[in-house]
Amino acid sequence: MIHSLQLPFPRGFHFEHTVYSHGWCALLPYRLDRTALQLRYPVQLSTTRIAELRIGPPRQSRPAVTVEVKGRLSEDHRAQLTRIASAMLHLDLDLQPFYRMSREDSRFSWMAQNRAGRMLRAPSFFEDAVKMLLTTNCSWSLTETMTSRLCETFGTVSPFGGHCFPVPEAIADSSEDVLRREVKLGYRAPYLLEMVRRIVRGDLSIEDFRGSSLPAAELYRELRGIKGIGDYAAGNLLKLLGRFDYLGIDSWCRAKYAEMYHNGNPVPDSEIVNFYAPFNEWRGLVMWLDVTRHWYGEKFPF
Repeated sequence: MIHSLQLPFPRGFHFEHTVYSHGWCALLPYRLDRTALQLRYPVQLSTTRIAELRIGPPRQSRPAVTVEVKGRLSEDHRAQLTRIASAMLHLDLDLQPFYRMSREDSRFSWMAQNRAGRMLRAPSFFEDAVKMLLTTNCSWSLTETMTSRLCETFGTVSPFGGHCFPVPEAIADSSEDVLRREVKLGYRAPYLLEMVRRIVRGDLSIEDFRGSSLPAAELYRELRGIKGIGDYAAGNLLKLLGRFDYLGIDSWCRAKYAEMYHNGNPVPDSEIVNFYAPFNEWRGLVMWLDVTRHWYGEKFPF
C-alpha cells in the first residue's frame, strides 16, 4: 500500500542538488532512478516490517514523498518515516546565511543562484559514520563494493529489492576475519568492529552527534576519538551535521584545487586552508562546492 508524507521543505530547496551533493546517493541501500529523479530507501520499521521511502522533487501535481509498506501505516510509523525523510534531506539546515555570504563574492555567488549546499545524509549518523570510514584511503569503486557487501552480508532483505543497512548488533556479532575476507574491508575491519561493539555496549551514543549543541571543535575532537576516524573523515562528518568549520581535505580535493588554482601543481594543505579561511564557519562548504563546481555546469558523476 502506498501512502504520502508531508515534509516541511524550506524556501529555496533544490532536490537534485541535494541528492547529487556528494556520493551517498550511489551507495546502497539508496537506489536512485535517474530518469524519474526518484530516490528510494528501505527503512526497517521492526524486525519483521520494512517500508520503502520514495522521494522526488516537490511538485504541486503529486506528493514529493511516498512510502510503500504492506498493510496499514500507523500514525507512529508515519511520524517516524517523516522524521527520517526530513533528516536524509537535512531540511532543518538553514542555508540562508550561507547564501547571503556567497552572494557577496562574485567567485562564489553561483552557489546561492544554484541553491547548492544542502547535503544528502543517511537516516542515521551511524550509517553516515560507517560509510565515511569506507571512503578512507581507497577508490570510489572500492567504497561502493565495500558498502554493497556490508549490506548484503549483514542487512535484512527488503521485499522491495536489495537489503536494508545493517544495524550495529548484526555487525557486532561478526569477526574481523569475516569483515576482511567477505566484506573486503581491509584495515578498516577492526575499526568498524570496535565502533559497533562500543555502540552495542552503550559506550558510544553515536546518534547524539545529531542535534548536539557542542561547539564544532569539541564535536571534531569527539569524532577523532572514534578509531578509524581521522582528520578527513571527522571534517566531512561534521559537514553532514551542518558544521562546516573544517575542510576535510582528501587527495581528490587537493588535486582538484591544484588544477583550478595552480595549473595542476601540488600545494600544501596550509595553502588550501588559508584560501578558504575568510569564509569562517562556512569554509568547509565553500571548499566542497568550489571543487565540485563542474558537476553543476556539466554532469553529476553519480
